Amino acid sequence: MSHPLTVRDVSHGYAGRTVLDHIDLTVAPGQRVGLIGENGSGKSTLIRLVAGIEQPDHGTITTPNDLGHLAQDSGLDPNDTVGDVLTQALAPLHEAVADLEQLAHDLADPVAAQAYDELLTWATFHDAWDADRRAQLSAQRLGLDALDRSTRIAHLSGGQRSRLALAALLTRRPECLVLDEPTNHLDDQALEHLEAELTQLPGVVLVASHDRTFLDTVCTAVVDLDPSHFGTDGEGGRRFTGNYTAYLRFRHESQRRWEEAYAVQQAELSDLRTAARTATSDVAHNRGPRDNDKFIHAFKGSRVQKSAARRSRDAQQRIEVLERDRVPKPRPPLAFAADVAAAGGGAGSVRVRELVVDGRLRLPRLDIAAGEHVLVEGANGSGKSTLLKVLAGRIEPDAGDVQVSARRVGLLTQDVEFADPVSTVRATYRATGSELLLGELGLIHPRDVDRPVGLLSEGQQRRLALAIVIGEQPDLLLLDEPTNHLSLALVEEVEAALSRTPVTVLVASHDRWLRERWGGTRVLLG
Repeated sequence: MSHPLTVRDVSHGYAGRTVLDHIDLTVAPGQRVGLIGENGSGKSTLIRLVAGIEQPDHGTITTPNDLGHLAQDSGLDPNDTVGDVLTQALAPLHEAVADLEQLAHDLADPVAAQAYDELLTWATFHDAWDADRRAQLSAQRLGLDALDRSTRIAHLSGGQRSRLALAALLTRRPECLVLDEPTNHLDDQALEHLEAELTQLPGVVLVASHDRTFLDTVCTAVVDLDPSHFGTDGEGGRRFTGNYTAYLRFRHESQRRWEEAYAVQQAELSDLRTAARTATSDVAHNRGPRDNDKFIHAFKGSRVQKSAARRSRDAQQRIEVLERDRVPKPRPPLAFAADVAAAGGGAGSVRVRELVVDGRLRLPRLDIAAGEHVLVEGANGSGKSTLLKVLAGRIEPDAGDVQVSARRVGLLTQDVEFADPVSTVRATYRATGSELLLGELGLIHPRDVDRPVGLLSEGQQRRLALAIVIGEQPDLLLLDEPTNHLSLALVEEVEAALSRTPVTVLVASHDRWLRERWGGTRVLLG
């Protein structure tokens, strides 16, 4: 019964800057499409347009009438209660079951019979008879079962609001689900529940996400909003059919083909320009005619000049064709232009004994050798962030012995804050005294370097914080959820850079993709 979601020739921008440029997209019932792309490429903008929160500057969007939207800020009314949200989700499903029972008594009436058939189709699609069990299961798996139903939304944490909004949507099972970063604030149990529910939905799912494991498990297609010469599908389009792992392999191959095509064209242009410059050269350059040879020399010289002019003209025409169909220069992947290692290549070390931070962390022993790479794992509240802040000197322990041997310690915190939001990106970075140039790190787009840091998106602020940490050239690098709010392309580059660096690294992360592929030491807290 569900209808497809269609986006036709949609463009949209803000303050004169185009964010989405002539986007086409169709998502049929049963398909689950993941939106990916660099920070600022328009993923959240497209989600808001599809949800009807904003209207496109150009183009049309058609959606099923029964649409559910999850915003990054949950979108819930702060004046509602937990019970209000769940009741509103269940109400249409309960009403459908009640109306079916009523209509079942009048099936002899053709009008009632038709209404019964239509409502039965709707109720079956939404699995209305199982709604109460789904609501209870979602609340339990999303960590909400202990919440008092009378609690107002305004009194919930950001994570609780997001999980509540998600539970309501999974209970309601709308014909079209539009989700913006739905895996934020979810632990492993909640993530597994969300993935299981979405893969069973018969309707349309469009989701913007940085969670690579989620994209791999849930999505049947990937739409990459980053520009590419060969497009997402290798033929100029934006859509790739398959999961994220398959797309990742395909993207690397497409990037290689793009680079090769650019190099071949540049080489041909160089050869043609050389040919155009030299084509008029005389075959017998600077040699005059011999006696009794003046007529033959003039005749041959004329033919040579005509042939040279023709070759020059052909070369110039070919140059014009190539210039008109120029292969754009591939954007080099964002990467660290300088080693993460401190000057001199040293690495820090850590020794911890009987560490206690009251109510937050207890760690009997931890030894990290110079150059070791350590992944710190544990559930929410196990003390991962606290441990990193203790090692960075941001938190004083209540008991225990902590010895950090390092010339410089770099800490990337989970929540990025800048003391002066009015200061520009350039000024904020320069204030750190780093000897590395901001542009060398490839983390901030040149158009953003003179913007106030307070106007940057979360992802852009995260990039600046990472640039500052790297610019400090630490020999002990502490990263708290380093993949949060970063584009997938940059995350892969960060991980590759970390795997190569000789400095000592501690990473605290819930990122399942990173954890599943971690090749270094692991420390489990809690």
